[in-house]
Amino acid sequence: HDMDFIGRICNPVICMAEGKVLAEGTLDEIKANEQVIEAYLGTGLKNKVKAEVGHV
Repeated sequence: HDMDFIGRICNPVICMAEGKVLAEGTLDEIKANEQVIEAYLGTGLKNKVKAEVGHV
């Protein structure tokens, strides 16, 4: 996603994961949100299926 563009046109920014609101706030708040970081950059949602079947 083009987060700079999103930050210019959206206030608040709403981040969703698995069809649910994960976080809402300014772009800086979203970028610093631990849940967002975990879901999109860490071992969060992208590894969820692997963890559920024991392939991590």
